[in-house]
Amino acid sequence: MVGVEIRIVDWARYSEALSSLRHTVFVEEQGVPVELELDGEDAAAWHAAAFSDDGKLIGTGRMLDSGKIGRMAVSQSMRGQGIGRDLLDALVAEAKQLKFEEVSLGAQLAAVSFYERAGFMAYGDVFLDAGIDHRMMKLVLG
Repeated sequence: MVGVEIRIVDWARYSEALSSLRHTVFVEEQGVPVELELDGEDAAAWHAAAFSDDGKLIGTGRMLDSGKIGRMAVSQSMRGQGIGRDLLDALVAEAKQLKFEEVSLGAQLAAVSFYERAGFMAYGDVFLDAGIDHRMMKLVLG
């Protein structure tokens, strides 16, 4: 994964690029209704962003002040290169810096093993979110 930079970014400055990538991944690729993708919580969230060496946004994720991680998205052409894990690690590191006791997320079933490899544990029943099966997961921070 040469030439990728991960950093926590300001929503006000990067909202257009972050929203565009999320729209592509969630609304266009996964069929999530746009009104569910835009939930009004972005301005107060922490956003991790992955940039290619030419400055293009290629991945994002966010964390709410509750410690809930979500909106994890990587450009289709860049998947499978560890960018998602690096974004997740950046958000977990931010949570630790903020002294959160734990972080949680609602994982699409196809992504549960991805989060398990990062130390998250699944709990509760499978539930539907935007028509996609999910499972709650959490990571206790030490």
